[in-house]
Amino acid sequence: MNAPVRIVDPAQPRHDWTLEEVEALFDLPFTELVFKAAEVHRAWFDPTEVQLSQLLSVKTGGCAENCGYCSQSSHFDTGLKASRLMDAEAVVAEAAKAKAGGAQRFCMGAAWRDLKDRDVPKMAAMISGVKALGLETCATLGMLTADQAEALRAAGLDYYNHNLDTGPDYYADVVTTRTYQERLDTLEHVRSAGISTCCGGIVGMGEARRDRAGLLHALATLPAHPDSLPVNALVPIAGTPLGDKIKAEGQIDPIEFVRTIAVARLVCPKSVVRLSAGREGMSRETQALCFLAGANSIFVGGRLLTTSNPEKSADELLMADLGLKPFAPLSGELSRRD
Repeated sequence: MNAPVRIVDPAQPRHDWTLEEVEALFDLPFTELVFKAAEVHRAWFDPTEVQLSQLLSVKTGGCAENCGYCSQSSHFDTGLKASRLMDAEAVVAEAAKAKAGGAQRFCMGAAWRDLKDRDVPKMAAMISGVKALGLETCATLGMLTADQAEALRAAGLDYYNHNLDTGPDYYADVVTTRTYQERLDTLEHVRSAGISTCCGGIVGMGEARRDRAGLLHALATLPAHPDSLPVNALVPIAGTPLGDKIKAEGQIDPIEFVRTIAVARLVCPKSVVRLSAGREGMSRETQALCFLAGANSIFVGGRLLTTSNPEKSADELLMADLGLKPFAPLSGELSRRD
C-alpha cells in the first residue's frame, strides 16, 4: 500500500522524498493532482509565462551508445547518416535565426558518448558566440570530466543537459553502454563547475508507472534539483528496439503523461519543467493540460535533434488561445518568484 501523501509546502522544496511518496502522488485523483501541481507552479512562477528554447544538432549520428530509443546510435540501422561537428560560425548563424524567431535559450546537441578534449575548443567557440548574441546557452554532449565542465563554463555555458532517461530499475532495459552512476557523476561535475543542470528523462518506453516515479524520485533527491527538467514522450523511431516495441504496443496514454508533468512540478517545484519531445503528436488539449499541471517551457523551431517540433504558427496560435507569453525577463532563473 502506498504511503500517504504529505502536504507539499511550495515554499520549502524537499530533497527527502521517498519512492513510495512519489508513487502516492501518481495515484491521486487526476483533478486533485493537477490542482496541487498548479498551486505549486503559481508559488514559484507566473503561470502565464513559458520559456521558448531551440535545439540544434551540431553533430548528428554515429554515437557509440546503445540507447534503445535513439536514432543516432551506431548500434541500430535507422537510415540516419552521421555527420561531423559543425563549424562554430554556422552554429552561431543558426542561433541568430533562432533568436530572431523568438527563442530565448539555444541548445546545442552532439551525438557523443563523451566529450573529447580535442573538441572542447570548438564547442567553447560555439558557446561564446551564442552567448554574445544575448541568448542563454545550453549543451548536451555526453559525459563530461570535471576539467571539461570548467572549460565550458568559462566559455559562457549556462546550462548542461544530461538526462537520467528513466528510473534506476528500468535503466538496463533502455541502455547498457553507460551506467546510471556515470550519469550522476557528470551531473556532479556540471554542478561543481557552477553550470545549471538540465536533467529529466523519457516516458512511454514500456516502463511501468513505478519506473516513472523512480525517475522523478531520482531527480527530486539529487543534491540540487534540476534547474530545467525536460519530460520527453518517446517518439518511436523505426529500427530502434524501443521504437519498434512501442509502435507495436502503443504510446503512453496522454492522461498518464500529464500526471508525470504534475508530479515533476510537485517534487521539483523550482525547476523549469519542459514539455519536450513528442509534443508534435500531442493534441492541443493535452498540451493545455500539461501547462495547467506545471509545464512552463517548450522547444520551438522545426526540429529537436532528429524529430520534429510543431510548426511555429501552431505554437503561436496555441499560446495565444491559452493566454500564454514568453518568459519575461529572459532568464528562467529571474522569472522564479524567489
